[in-house]
Amino acid sequence: MTQRFKLLVFDWDGTLMDSQGRIVTSFQSVITEMGIEERPYAEIRNIIGLGLDKAIATLYPTLNVAERIQFADRYRTHFLDVNQLDTPLFSGVSETMHHLYEIGYHLAVATGKSRMGLNRSLQESKLGHLFCSTRCAEETCSKPDPLMLNEIMEEVAISPNETVMIGDTEYDLAMANNAKVASIGVNYGVHEKSRLLACHPLICLDDLTHLPQFLQQL
Repeated sequence: MTQRFKLLVFDWDGTLMDSQGRIVTSFQSVITEMGIEERPYAEIRNIIGLGLDKAIATLYPTLNVAERIQFADRYRTHFLDVNQLDTPLFSGVSETMHHLYEIGYHLAVATGKSRMGLNRSLQESKLGHLFCSTRCAEETCSKPDPLMLNEIMEEVAISPNETVMIGDTEYDLAMANNAKVASIGVNYGVHEKSRLLACHPLICLDDLTHLPQFLQQL
């Protein structure tokens, strides 16, 4: 089979895993603990996809460095150890990812998650062995900076015109644009379809299980 793309780079939260509730409620818990001004659910939800430091700075630009570090430490504790909300893979994701791997695509992850959080998710989802490369925001730069994508492509020696980024936020798709990489949006995650379309993806999918068929048609 002739494939237009060789490398498929996936966002994690909101694209492969339904973790929105756990992320937002973990943020809310830290906000309560620190006694700082509350933020609406939708405003917290909107920062999903950014690296943690950038997400905190976006929500609370007046916090000083020590307060941001304290916030980040408490968030990691809540998300990884305290919060018990389930974070399942979206329906059909496991089967789709295995199928894409088996038909020869190189798969990678570019995420705002911490390395500890991603490694735990890769292990629990049993998808870790499918990915040839993974990058977390704390190891490089937060989306929409293109560095994560550029590092992945360099590591696996695949060019931008052979790469596509798949994600649920404008941060994912803007990162792809900044890296001169094609993108595909998914409509079931954090940002609404209109925001994704403004970044000019190849398509916006209602279900990740439709991805193999779309790629085959290219």
